[in-house]
Amino acid sequence: MRFDEPVLLYGAGREANSTRQFLKRIQPELKVFVTVDSGTADVPETEIIAAADLAEAIATRRFGTIVKSPGVSRYKPIFATAAEAGIAVTSNLNLWGATYRQDRTVIAISGTKGKSTTATLVHLMLARSGLDAGLAGNVGLAPLEIADKHAIVVFELSSYQTADMSFIPDVAAITNLYPEHVDWHGSVERYYDDKLHLVDRDGSFAVALGHAASGNSRVAKAVRDHRRLVKPLSEEQAIALEGAVSRSRLKGAHNLDNAILAAEIALAVGATMDGILAGVAAFRPLPHRLEEHRIGDITVVNDSISTTPEATKAALAAYPGRRTALIAGGHEREQDYAELATLLAPRGVTTLVTLPVTGQRLATAAREAAPDIDVTEVPDLEAAVTALAQKREKFDTVILSPGAPSYNQFKNFEERGQRFVELCRTHFSDPQS
Repeated sequence: MRFDEPVLLYGAGREANSTRQFLKRIQPELKVFVTVDSGTADVPETEIIAAADLAEAIATRRFGTIVKSPGVSRYKPIFATAAEAGIAVTSNLNLWGATYRQDRTVIAISGTKGKSTTATLVHLMLARSGLDAGLAGNVGLAPLEIADKHAIVVFELSSYQTADMSFIPDVAAITNLYPEHVDWHGSVERYYDDKLHLVDRDGSFAVALGHAASGNSRVAKAVRDHRRLVKPLSEEQAIALEGAVSRSRLKGAHNLDNAILAAEIALAVGATMDGILAGVAAFRPLPHRLEEHRIGDITVVNDSISTTPEATKAALAAYPGRRTALIAGGHEREQDYAELATLLAPRGVTTLVTLPVTGQRLATAAREAAPDIDVTEVPDLEAAVTALAQKREKFDTVILSPGAPSYNQFKNFEERGQRFVELCRTHFSDPQS
């Protein structure tokens, strides 16, 4: 691969830095620009072009290719302007495909929720089976960082990445499909189309579907030919897997579904059943995904990665028989909380504290659906934990599972989760310890 004209990196995060290192390696003399919509453009050996100056830079053809970071919506009008000018728009993932795809087995896993856990499990199952596998995408390494290091590459991909993914995997997997990221995609319909672009295409590749995806008519249509579907587990394999999951750190019915999907994928590319069971045993919960802490006499669960009501439902279902305080709410993405509100009391929620902006809708729905639940609306996470500290007799478990993104108050879900645990340690630690 060689670029005849300078390259613009749109975005300055992890993938942009990975792309810059790749370009430096393959073409040291190449001129590279960088543009960001907000924050700092901290990418080594680049020249900044302000977002306001991009149209002029395109008109004067200061670069011939734009490498777009996933968080930058492909539907921004500037990309249509670039296309009209004959300037290519690509991604870190697609550069990996053009450079390293050949002679590798590629597993691409997406879905609204569960994709990180499923991808991590697939990687563990393959590795414990003695296969040379690597993990990349939103977990593990950025695509261009993993390069050609492994014979098998497991990609965990967001809808931002599947939307314009240009190469075909050997196995494409969808965990489930619920509305999300409407602000990036512009509509729920477009989100579904972009997510399902992973499977809704020509090519001889296998398809694996999670339990929720397999019953979704939109997913079924996207699969096209159901002869593509990987072989399901035998009854004997399913029993062995369920036993392994019950002894593992995988909590909740949704994680059993993730493990079944991962096992089907792993078997399809040569894993052994022994390796699969060993992979389940080796699994450790990913940060901010039902991340459990014991603080004083309270179980604290950091599920900050929860950005949909469906994820919050799964988190509550993972802790049956508890008296639970739930903290929920966040950035507006047109989430529907009506069903979640009806499930709070049956799932053991005694106390609900809601955060702006979406928390207001959840609080209203909860007061109507479950009037016995103690509902408090607060302005921020610190106020939420402070409020709960005054109600300790009402719960034995505190779960942060916002059912919404964090962007209105935090940089990302990781920062939100870390702050939550810090606040709980401050308010719930045993003063004698």
